[in-house]
Amino acid sequence: MLRTQGGTGLRVEAGKVHSEHTTGMTDLLPPLPEDWDRALCVVAHPDDIEYGTASAVARWTAQGKTVTYLLATSGEAGIDGLHPDKARTLRQEEERAGAREVGVDVVEFLDHVDGVVEYGPALRKDIARAIRRHRPEILVGGDFSVRMVGGMVNQADHRAVGLAALDAARDAGNRWIFPELADEGLEPWGGVRFVAFAGSGRPTHGVDVTGEPLQRGIASLAAHAEYTKGLGVGGPEPGPMLTWFANQSGRAMGVEQAQLFEVYQIGFEGPPPWA
Repeated sequence: MLRTQGGTGLRVEAGKVHSEHTTGMTDLLPPLPEDWDRALCVVAHPDDIEYGTASAVARWTAQGKTVTYLLATSGEAGIDGLHPDKARTLRQEEERAGAREVGVDVVEFLDHVDGVVEYGPALRKDIARAIRRHRPEILVGGDFSVRMVGGMVNQADHRAVGLAALDAARDAGNRWIFPELADEGLEPWGGVRFVAFAGSGRPTHGVDVTGEPLQRGIASLAAHAEYTKGLGVGGPEPGPMLTWFANQSGRAMGVEQAQLFEVYQIGFEGPPPWA
C-alpha cells in the first residue's frame, strides 16, 4: 500500500485513490480536490455530463476554473423517432446549450459513431490529442465498469470512452505514444493529476453542489428537451430526478446535496512516499 504525501487523506492502491477520512464511527467521503484551474470532461454522448456532473461543473466555473467538454459522438442514435442525420445536429445544439447553463464555452465532438464506439488506439489518440491541446490538470468522465451505480448494466459506449479517457491521460504525456501528434504542433502534456468518474458504484470523493450549482445543473439537463421528449413516457423530469440523486449523494459527504466521483490518480502528488 502506498500513501500520498501532504495530508491529502488518500490511499493509492493499484492506481486507485481511496479515502481515509472518517468522522467518528461514520465514514464520510472527502471533497474532491479543487486546487486546479483547468478540467476536461470526456464522455460518449450529449447529456452524459448533464446527469449530475454538470452541477459540479457549475460550481467549478463559478470559482473561475476553465472546464471544456469533449464528446466522442454526437448522440445521433439516441432518438428512436429521428433519423441520425437530423438527430446529430439537434443533439449538438442541445449539448452546447446545456454547457452554457453551467459556464462552459468550448464543446468539441470527435465524430465517432454513436452506439458502436470502439475502445482502442484510435479513440485513445483522439482523446490524447485534446488533452495535449487543452492541457487540463484533471479529467472528468463517466464510469467504465460493466455494472454501474444501482446495479444497472452500463452502456457500451460509456465503457469504451471511460477506459480510453483514463488511458489517454497517461498517453498524452508520452512523446513516443502517438508521436505524430507532435507533427501537429502538440507537445506532450503530462500534467493530468487524476481522473474522476461519475456514476460509479464505488465513489471515493464528492463535490458539494448544494444550492445554486444543483439548480444550474438541472437547467443544463433541461436544455436537452427534445432528447428527453424522444425517450417517451419514461423520460426523466430533470428537477425531481437530479435533486433526488443529489440528496442521496449528499449523505455520503455529510452535506445537503452532492455529486460523487471515483478518482484514479495518475501520479504521486509531491514526493513519493518512500522519499
